Amino acid sequence: MAKIKLEYLWLDGYTPVANLRGKTKIAEGDPSKFSLEDCPMWGFDGSSTQQADGSSSDCMLKPVAIYPDSTRKNGFLVMSEVMLPDGSPHPSNARATIPDDEGLWIGLEQEYFLQAEGRPLGWPEDPDSYPAPQGEYYTGVGYNNVGDIARDIVEEHLDICLDAGINHEGINAEVAKGQWEFQVFGKGSKNAADQVWVARYILLRLCEKYGVDIEWHCKPFRGDWNGSGMHCNFSTDYMRATGGEEYFKKLMDKFEEYKDEHIAAYGPDNHLRLTGLHETQSIDKFSWGIADRGASIRVPHSFVNDGYKGYLEDRRPNSQGDPYKIVSRVSKTVSEVEAEYK
Repeated sequence: MAKIKLEYLWLDGYTPVANLRGKTKIAEGDPSKFSLEDCPMWGFDGSSTQQADGSSSDCMLKPVAIYPDSTRKNGFLVMSEVMLPDGSPHPSNARATIPDDEGLWIGLEQEYFLQAEGRPLGWPEDPDSYPAPQGEYYTGVGYNNVGDIARDIVEEHLDICLDAGINHEGINAEVAKGQWEFQVFGKGSKNAADQVWVARYILLRLCEKYGVDIEWHCKPFRGDWNGSGMHCNFSTDYMRATGGEEYFKKLMDKFEEYKDEHIAAYGPDNHLRLTGLHETQSIDKFSWGIADRGASIRVPHSFVNDGYKGYLEDRRPNSQGDPYKIVSRVSKTVSEVEAEYK
C-alpha cells in the first residue's frame, strides 16, 4: 500500500467569478489502480470561501472526476462538486445544473494572458511603448512575438495536462502579445467543463514557480486589441446524425429568443469585449453566419455542406466565464428545440 496524494479541487462562492480552491488529502492504495470510486466525500470550511457562515460552516466535497498528477509522486487531481451537509447541491454548484447527456459533445477554446507585474509578458511598463498592433503575434514564433518564458510555460502546461488525460486538442499564441489559447474537447455534457477547470488549476499552479499570473478577464486592456474569449463548440446526437435546415433555423431562432439568458451565463464584463469589433457581434444583437467570426454563432462550411449536420460554434462566451454555466445554458436551449424532434 502506498501513500497517495489527492488534491481535491472545487469552486468557491465568490461572484461574479468563482475561484479555484484545493487541499490535499492523504489516502492509501495502489496508485496504478486508484480510481474515482476510491475518493471519499470530504468536508471543508465554507465560511472561508463565501459558501457558508461561521455558525454553520460545514460544506462537503463530492468527487466527480479524477486525473493523474505527474508533478507529484502518487498524486491525483480530484475535481469536486460542493454539496450541502444534507447531500443536496450547494447554491454555488453550477455543475449540478447540467443535465447528464452523453450525446452532447463540447469543445471549449480557453484564451488568457500571461502576466507579470500587472502587465502581459513582453509588454513594457510605459504605455507609450506598448507592442505593435496585433498582426504577427497570432500563432507567432520568435522572441519579439512571444517573449522569453511564455513558450516554456505553455509547453510545460500542455505536457502536464496530457499526462493527466485532459483532452487538449491544441495550443497557440493568440492575437495579442502575451495572449495564449488552449482547446479542450469532451464527449458528454460535463466532461469538457471538468477538464477546463482542471487545466486552469494546473496552469495557475504551474505559474507560481515562474512568478507569473494568469489574467482571465475578457478585456483586460482597452484599445485596439482583441479581448479573450472561450468559444463553445457544441453538437448533439441529433445534430450530428440528422440535423436539417429546418432544425437549424429553429435552433437559431431559439438562441436569439434566449439571447439575454446566454449573455448572463457567458461571463462578466462581456460588454467590453462584444462590441461588434475585433471578430465579435455586439452584445445587444444576435446573428449567425457561415464562417463568420463576427457573428454570435459561426456556422462551419462543413455543417451546411453536410445537410446542416455537425457542430456549431458559439463565439460569445468569454475567457472568464464558468464552463459549467456556459454548457448548462447551451444544453437547455438545444434541448428545448430537440424536444420537438424526438
